[in-house]
Amino acid sequence: MSVALKSVKHGDQGEPLVILHGLFGSARNWQGIAKQLSACYTVYALDMRNHGSSPHADEMDYQSMSDDVLAFMALEGLAKATIIGHSMGGKVAMQLALSAPDKVSKLVVVDIAPVTYQHNFDDVLVGLYHVPLDGVGSRKEADKYLAEKIDVPSLRQFLLQNLVSNTSGGYQWRVNLASIEEGMSDIMGFPLGQRGGNYHGQTLFIRGGKSTYVASRHQAAAKELFPQAEFQVIKKSGHWPHIEAPQEFMTKLTSFLS
Repeated sequence: MSVALKSVKHGDQGEPLVILHGLFGSARNWQGIAKQLSACYTVYALDMRNHGSSPHADEMDYQSMSDDVLAFMALEGLAKATIIGHSMGGKVAMQLALSAPDKVSKLVVVDIAPVTYQHNFDDVLVGLYHVPLDGVGSRKEADKYLAEKIDVPSLRQFLLQNLVSNTSGGYQWRVNLASIEEGMSDIMGFPLGQRGGNYHGQTLFIRGGKSTYVASRHQAAAKELFPQAEFQVIKKSGHWPHIEAPQEFMTKLTSFLS
């Protein structure tokens, strides 16, 4: 059963373009890119289920998340749209394109491949659970607890975007940790058995040169499902090229979209 996704809309001119964020992210991660794209597109940056301001749900499989996006498009009256997805959102975008190709004008997948990954986010979950939400009085204090489990400052700052105040004066995580933890095997996988046919529309895979998520060996799997796929690398970037190298990312993106 689909949930009603929250969104942030940028601009109201041009063809629709939908942005899907990654795991533990939200629409705000794409604010800078979305504002630039709004000069030519009507941009909808979505909060995926169990993230941001969107409702929580038990299921975290890609068909369910794809259905959420289709329901959002139907509600907004979008017959089709260009879809951009990063990481987990990239897998949602691919699932959407494969199962409902007529709804996708063009597809952009950022630093993820249509494969099952062996690693997981146990270290991140341990860090988030480690923060005593009833006892912390500030984000700085929460960061100190996170630092005991996660030693990468940029990752901690990214995760702390999910820390919000609650009505009782304390803090809470706005991501649904229980459902994410329960659905981790689905999140790390890719539902080839449910995918439908191939997607023959224009497709761009953008990966970070320092990232391990999209190796050259993954291109064959991507090309099989997306025969028109192009591949671009942003050499100095890691897993978040739209944040780490936004100018180069926009150059490659706009070249493909034009």
